[in-house]
Amino acid sequence: MGPPRRIVIVGCAGTGKSVLARRIGAAASMPVVCLDELRRSLPGPLDPAKFRALVRETHAGDSWVSDGNFCEVSFDLRLPRADLIVWLERPKMLCVWRTCVRVFRAGETHRLRELGRVLHYIYNFERRKRALIEAERTKHGAKVPVVRLHSGADITALLNHLTV
Repeated sequence: MGPPRRIVIVGCAGTGKSVLARRIGAAASMPVVCLDELRRSLPGPLDPAKFRALVRETHAGDSWVSDGNFCEVSFDLRLPRADLIVWLERPKMLCVWRTCVRVFRAGETHRLRELGRVLHYIYNFERRKRALIEAERTKHGAKVPVVRLHSGADITALLNHLTV
């Protein structure tokens, strides 16, 4: 079996999902689908039907790197087609730091007005989101291999493995 051609990256806000997705996409010449960007492309409150249609369309190809959780509205579409799930499990304080810093970067799509909500998400991730993501992952992608990355060295090793 060759290298994975459909990769889903999940984890808490601030773990580096988008950065890793772009790095894999560039190194392996695979399109990158950022679910946060898909969500922002829709006006107003999340319309699950419209969001799911975008997810279905952007994940129809033979290769992609999919960055983001949105487990309840997208795992049934993404995980059955995935070859690999990458779960980024980085320290909470690193996630907080990255989230605070990124709102001040030029060209960044994350906004200062959203910072409180995102920090609340990070703070409560272990209690409120991890179990839900794991349950949905098991339900829709139990047979898809999962790689859990805890450090920069783990990330480098994965990148080296995927781009050999």
